[in-house]
Amino acid sequence: MFSPKELEYIKSQRNLRLATVSPEGQPDVVPLTLIFDGTYFYCGGQSMHTTRKYKNVMAAGKNAKVSLEIDDIAEGGGPRGLKVYGRGEIVERDDPRREKIFIKVTPEVSWSWGIEKAMVPGSQGFQKTKH
Repeated sequence: MFSPKELEYIKSQRNLRLATVSPEGQPDVVPLTLIFDGTYFYCGGQSMHTTRKYKNVMAAGKNAKVSLEIDDIAEGGGPRGLKVYGRGEIVERDDPRREKIFIKVTPEVSWSWGIEKAMVPGSQGFQKTKH
């Protein structure tokens, strides 16, 4: 479960980076738009059905391991962000602004930094959560 501050941070963001892996083991990371419903991340973009990330998730089927990352610089100048490891699947979702094809990410474990408290040099400010 994400903390209230992590949820607020996620909902304030519009983009993320999603990493997938090809059947040959080649990692691929790309920026995508972000929709979060409180439980799942929905990653979308242009012509999803033609993309490497779509093909990677389709090829892996129910075993599609993915990673996503959201980050920025806080007003005070320090880094903050969230990294999630989870499972990806291709789903259709109604969204009048985009295509209907999305990669739905089910979080399994996440790490955040600079969200609960500001990062300072030399600190171990990462917060790990199992979902």
